[in-house]
Amino acid sequence: MKKIVIICMWVLAGIAAFAQKQAAERSFNAAARPRNLSDSALLDLVQKQTFRYFWDFAHPVSGLSRERSNASYGYGDEVVTIGGTGFGVMSVIVAAERKWISRDTAARFLVKMLRFLHKAESYHGVFPHWMNGATGKTIPFSRKDDGADLVESSYLFQGLLCARQYFDGNNDTERELRNRVSWLWSDIEWNWFTNGGQKVLYWHWSPNNGWAMNFPVRGFNECLIMYVLAASGSNERYAVSSSVYHRGWAQSNFFKNGKTFYGYKLQLGFDYGGPLFFSQYSFLGLDPRGLKDEYADYWEQNKSHTLINRAYCLDNPKKHKGYGDLCWGLTASDTYNGYAAHSPTEDLGTISPTAALSAFPYTPEYSMQALKHFYNDLGDKIWSEYGFVDAFNETKNWVAASHLAIDQGPIIVMIENYRSGLLWKLFMRCPEIQAGLKKLGFESPVIK
Repeated sequence: MKKIVIICMWVLAGIAAFAQKQAAERSFNAAARPRNLSDSALLDLVQKQTFRYFWDFAHPVSGLSRERSNASYGYGDEVVTIGGTGFGVMSVIVAAERKWISRDTAARFLVKMLRFLHKAESYHGVFPHWMNGATGKTIPFSRKDDGADLVESSYLFQGLLCARQYFDGNNDTERELRNRVSWLWSDIEWNWFTNGGQKVLYWHWSPNNGWAMNFPVRGFNECLIMYVLAASGSNERYAVSSSVYHRGWAQSNFFKNGKTFYGYKLQLGFDYGGPLFFSQYSFLGLDPRGLKDEYADYWEQNKSHTLINRAYCLDNPKKHKGYGDLCWGLTASDTYNGYAAHSPTEDLGTISPTAALSAFPYTPEYSMQALKHFYNDLGDKIWSEYGFVDAFNETKNWVAASHLAIDQGPIIVMIENYRSGLLWKLFMRCPEIQAGLKKLGFESPVIK
């Protein structure tokens, strides 16, 4: 009898705790959403609140960034994302610079992460797309994608190289941080991923399935950073030649465009530009201001891409509810029936806040308009403890319950690049990156 009473007490306590948590979550939006903020204060709040995803919600063992805030894919709570962790590393730098956390705390957190990565599974120096944040073991992204992911690892190293530049102090913690980044960086066998010496980089390789994924990466899309890093490798034995860039990345039937959409000329890529993350992920560290090669002016490319995406939402040919000058931005995110790479050619009526907010450097006025609408007008529905939810669809009356690392991170980083250029300055100062960009024929005001 006593045992039954205790069990009942546990159940009632659990119900009460759950109800209290639900009530707290319902009241969170109103309590944590101060009104009448200046533009600067609003940017501060959005960056800082979004940073909580990478700090409060980081994996407790490794410090790596969790794939998403809602358990999915049947893997439970242990799934961390390598690319999203790279974005998380950059957010930690922003947090240290803006003094949300102390510099020493940030450095120690990243050292913990780096020590874990040194023991985690990798393949020719390259990490998998997902791994177990407690053990470092690979979690397959798909049945044959159970090994190296060169693109996700490139996003990771874009962040780690920024950290190596930022944490330049003469103390044991920061020295260890720099050394560990350099060790991991020099171990990447970029040329292995030419699949036997072809003039192109391959996205995947698996010890179980070899090259079965068969995905040579050609432009233009989100993978430019991979080619820049591959040409910049600090270990000369592993770096790739410029011909891999020119004959691999720059050779496809969807690389050059040259057409005009809504009055904006698009130099590269798919018609209408594709999802907005194409102009964001590679350019979290790679500074597009004045960046040119024989194929494009990347500032103009990215700005036109963003303006086309916005103009499409204003045109709204499918008559989706909510679209307009204050509510725009199509990119990959969760949606009401799963996940989709939203763009003008794949328009489901789903707006992803990260799209407009991570475009701040390119369209500051329009991005600020969208931010104020998301926060002031829709905040009761889409503002949360980790910033804005992943997506919403007013036509379907649907709001995501999720946050994704790869969508939250660019919000923090690109707002910071708009405000101070911090991550751009750090990444472009890397001597290896300067050498790699020269090797590929890039021009930039910051290349010495």
